[in-house]
Amino acid sequence: MRFATVGGICFLITIAVNYALKFTVLTGNPLTAFGIAVLVATIVSYVLNREWSFRTRGGRENHHEAALFFLFSGIAMGLNTLPLAVSRYVLQLQRPQVGLLTQEIADFVSSIILGTLVAMAFRWWAFKRWVFPQAGARPRAGSGDQTLPQARQDRAA
Repeated sequence: MRFATVGGICFLITIAVNYALKFTVLTGNPLTAFGIAVLVATIVSYVLNREWSFRTRGGRENHHEAALFFLFSGIAMGLNTLPLAVSRYVLQLQRPQVGLLTQEIADFVSSIILGTLVAMAFRWWAFKRWVFPQAGARPRAGSGDQTLPQARQDRAA
């Protein structure tokens, strides 16, 4: 549920940043606007997922964890923008071939709905498998258990 909540927050950030850019400074560049929006949401996602969704999972040093998070998020960003690129440039669902309303509906469905669902499923799998692989690797906040996981104790010895 926490992963879904973080996803919902980042979904709203993506929509807000995307449309703010798309209808102001990047009117002719919908892929760039969407890419920047996803990048902003990804940074927020890292902080929220690390500190809340997967706070008791880990098993990697912070810099490795961050590198893997952003590597897989970059792949997910490509998966997220791919449906928009297909909609715009393969199916030609853009002006002047179609009206403005059709273009905006196609953009919303392809990027915000379809792209986000594909990227979310990929992120869930990749984060759980590669980025935050070990359950219980970090103590829960307020649990009183301040012992290090066995793997870190072994390295420290």
